[in-house]
Amino acid sequence: MALVLFGLTVVSGLIDAVSYLGLGHVFAANMTGNVVVIGFALAGAPGFSVLGSATSLGAFLLGAVCAGRLPRHRLRPALLTETALHVLAAVVVAVWGTHGAVQYPVIGLLALAMGMRNGTVRSFGVPDLTTTVLTMTLTGLASDSRPAGGSAPRQRRRVLSALTMVAGAAPGAVLVLHHQTTWALVAAATLTATMAVLYRD
Repeated sequence: MALVLFGLTVVSGLIDAVSYLGLGHVFAANMTGNVVVIGFALAGAPGFSVLGSATSLGAFLLGAVCAGRLPRHRLRPALLTETALHVLAAVVVAVWGTHGAVQYPVIGLLALAMGMRNGTVRSFGVPDLTTTVLTMTLTGLASDSRPAGGSAPRQRRRVLSALTMVAGAAPGAVLVLHHQTTWALVAAATLTATMAVLYRD
């Protein structure tokens, strides 16, 4: 189970690299970031979009609702659906690119996938492996550490969570910056499908 969740954390890094760098500074996996970005946009900061972040938030919440309708602990159907949504997003980008109004359906597809996954993973309640958010994981890493007077529980898992996010974000960024966004999405779909195969109920 842990291996699958680490793999999905890599995918989250890939997806947020695509969405933030290639789709107008919007997060598809990290919803805290979108809430902050909406604040930036409302303040008139250049390069940020209320519509883009609101699209992502809405699609993510819809995905989480859909996850709630699945039987608990049914990760494989959610991952296969996520794979299909990544593939569909890759097709849209390959055919129409990421500029103009086409970015909004791509944002929606990616955020819908992340919402479904996040809602499903949440039902397992695995500590420090949410696959999309690291704030509480990093807080636990520091506040439970030996310098803080703690016993450093799950320290390796917490560090690996951060490293796997970077392991997805870095190559995702390289692909987007070299105008290979479609391949970043194909990589995300392939890795998600692999995790679905590896997962055992």
